[in-house]
Amino acid sequence: MNSDFTTKKESIRTLILYIVLDILVINISLAVSLSMWYGGSIPGGGYITINADVWRWFFYAAVFASITTVAVYTLFGFYSKIWKYANMEELIKIFISQVVVYTLILLFDKFYISGKNLIELPKRMLAIALCLNFVLFVFSRSGYRFFKRVFIHIENTVIKKSGTKRVMVIGAGFAGYNVVRSILQCSKGYENRMTAIIVDDDIAKNNSIIHGVRVTHNIDNVPRLAKEYEIDEIIIAIPSADNIQLKRIMDNCSQTDCTLKMIPPMSDLSEGGGTRVLRDVKITDLLFRDEIEINVKDVSGYLKGRTVLVTGGGGSIGSELCRQICGFLPERLIIFDMYENNAYELFFELKNKWGGNTDIIIVVGTVCDKALVDRIFSKYKPAVVFHAAAHKHVPLLQTVPKEAVRNNVFGTVNVVRAAEKYGAERFVLLSTDKAVNPTNVMGATKRITEMIIQRAADKSRTKFMAVRFGNVLGSNGSVIHIFQKQIADGGPVTVTHKDVTRFFMTIPEAARLVLQAGGMGRSGSIFVLNMGEPVKINDLAVNLIKLSGFKPNEDIKIVYTGLRPGDKLYEELILDEEKDNMTKTYHQKIFIAKPIDIDEKRFDSLLKRLEKSCGDNSDTLALIKELVPNFNNRDNGEETEILY
Repeated sequence: MNSDFTTKKESIRTLILYIVLDILVINISLAVSLSMWYGGSIPGGGYITINADVWRWFFYAAVFASITTVAVYTLFGFYSKIWKYANMEELIKIFISQVVVYTLILLFDKFYISGKNLIELPKRMLAIALCLNFVLFVFSRSGYRFFKRVFIHIENTVIKKSGTKRVMVIGAGFAGYNVVRSILQCSKGYENRMTAIIVDDDIAKNNSIIHGVRVTHNIDNVPRLAKEYEIDEIIIAIPSADNIQLKRIMDNCSQTDCTLKMIPPMSDLSEGGGTRVLRDVKITDLLFRDEIEINVKDVSGYLKGRTVLVTGGGGSIGSELCRQICGFLPERLIIFDMYENNAYELFFELKNKWGGNTDIIIVVGTVCDKALVDRIFSKYKPAVVFHAAAHKHVPLLQTVPKEAVRNNVFGTVNVVRAAEKYGAERFVLLSTDKAVNPTNVMGATKRITEMIIQRAADKSRTKFMAVRFGNVLGSNGSVIHIFQKQIADGGPVTVTHKDVTRFFMTIPEAARLVLQAGGMGRSGSIFVLNMGEPVKINDLAVNLIKLSGFKPNEDIKIVYTGLRPGDKLYEELILDEEKDNMTKTYHQKIFIAKPIDIDEKRFDSLLKRLEKSCGDNSDTLALIKELVPNFNNRDNGEETEILY
């Protein structure tokens, strides 16, 4: 209530100031025009001394003009808001109001002052007063900003020579207060900065002062204020901001050329951490979606003290899975990967951190090696299997469909059969949104693996399930890595299509979802993540260029190359047949797609023919189409060389 009273008091004070200013302006305009007319040279005359009648006329006119000005300006709404910038429409409005005021003065002179037999009013003198009044009125409302910007520019020129950055802080709460104080004290991580302005959405904080820095209202003004105050860096100091607030802030900040820093969200802060470390805005901050959290008890229940196998364990998602699995203290973790370098580095990372609790084993090889897969299961008998091994690059797999089938489909078959044979308790397949209404070979092969999982679940004691999610930010070969390399090389950044959208998640999110899926649902389930709104790849490219300190299409060009073979404008997470049969789980971000009925005999027969096609000249694509009827292979008008 006190802050509301303060704000109201400030508004009344501002209103009184403007009324007094307007009265002074019109009186000065009349006085100056009279002095110019009667005290200097006039057309066709000589030098005339100003006599007492002129000033008596001024006294009557000034009283009437003061009252009239306030009344007319009130009708024109000049006191209903603080007028800062004039566009042409507002300038016309101001001029009309001036004409009304001076017309009333003219009428007052004709019907009242003229009866006093003072002077005959020269009409051209009022025209001079009107023009002068117009200029002074505009200046009274915005002229100070001109001098303010000149002062800021001079100050900024001096500051930049010393290497100091002008900073805008968004957020006038506790975090914002600490940021301003840290900058003032040149604390570690806040050196070579000076706070120029603080912006907050709380109207009660408008015009308040924090350590000598003014707080101004409305985050939507960030682009204008950044230009006006010549800001170099924006620090977002609202760690409690939700995704809607953060998106609005980022949208406004993205309209500036400033570098962005932020105080980490509350979820990133360690317990008891009073000091919040300033960090760069990361591309994952631009997902504007809460990250997936897991039920630790559920996951711990099926991992602790067990033997766990992760195929493709050296990959981006596979390695993160291994890191998170180790946190649940399994007895043994088997990392199975065909790339020895990835596996080797991960082995030593996990060994150093978890070696005292978990026996970590590396196996180098491919899931296509049926004998090797069998030996692993025979020797270690894993209770839990996470199957992450797969070829995933869409354009490349368009050219080698047989290899995609060999690795993705029949590599999965090998692991599934071994899991059944040696009594694995749980099997979790990592799938993709590209498996939904697939338009490329990679997506079609992953849809077949989902069907294999469902088929196995019907006749096995092993609990089979699949997890379907979108693109993973930061995974090997992901769009972020490509963009970052292109930016490092000076551009251009290549985007397939301006309107293409994708669902995104972070690597830790992907791993958490997979772990959670292993502890919930019945066998044969396909888990789907609620990934929020899809993200435009073009927006991702623009934001990444800005976060790298460059201006899009100035420093780094964005080039549109056209959709690649197998690409589509947008991805889907559920099939049309699944839409009416989605069921909720106790986890608010995870849903279950009901399995679609499979003709088992036909499926098994087609699968055998597909396996045979990988070794002869059969039409692999035609067989994929038979297995996945909604497979619509797209080459986007390009000639794609198929390598058998």
